[in-house]
Amino acid sequence: MSKKIKTILCVDDEQDLLDILSYNLKKEGYNVYTSDNGEKAIQIADRIKPDLVLLDIMMPGMDGLEVCRQIRNHPQIKDVHVIFITAKTGEVDEILGLEFGADDYVTKPFSPRKIITKVKAVFRREELRKEFTEDKKAIISFKGVEINRLNYTVKINNEEVKFLHKEFELLYFLMNRPGMVFSRNNLLYHVWGEDAYFVDRTVDVHVTKIRKKLGPYGDYIQTVRGVGYKFSPNGAE
Repeated sequence: MSKKIKTILCVDDEQDLLDILSYNLKKEGYNVYTSDNGEKAIQIADRIKPDLVLLDIMMPGMDGLEVCRQIRNHPQIKDVHVIFITAKTGEVDEILGLEFGADDYVTKPFSPRKIITKVKAVFRREELRKEFTEDKKAIISFKGVEINRLNYTVKINNEEVKFLHKEFELLYFLMNRPGMVFSRNNLLYHVWGEDAYFVDRTVDVHVTKIRKKLGPYGDYIQTVRGVGYKFSPNGAE
């Protein structure tokens, strides 16, 4: 059975860049749609249900972060992969982007080959996760906390709490291995993938957000000083 052709939506206010992205991605066999502004991008995404969005952050009107926020709040497209395109290089901007559930980012200027490499890496990680998931528990629960991989939900004391995609993946990874200690680099590798170029601080930011969302069970995620983190359903050990 042949694989479904992936659909990519490219969003940037520079038409020349859209033309370059579209040409090169189509050469790789992807279905490609383009949009030169954020408002139109959301309409197109709602209609075509893309597998991945290449999204420029700095656009007039609705910027890329707001587009991503609206995508994440849209029930039909909330799990779409997102790669941010940005002219910013600071760590703060990288983390800000990740808070919106981005899979990766690329900094301008870049070569078409670099974009294609990152796109393929995202889809490759998706396939690996699907294969890996077949052998993992669909539902994991500890006192007060239940995570369900079938419908991507987390319940705290039987009340559903919204988790962004990477927050969910990180929490699931730790809950599926209670008591095991992972360094920040380990977590970056397993949750973001070997081809994602993020910093250790990325993990810390996500752990802080997860702890907050876990509420009274935030101490289930323990900091192992000088090493990293572990999931400890018995709290501090």
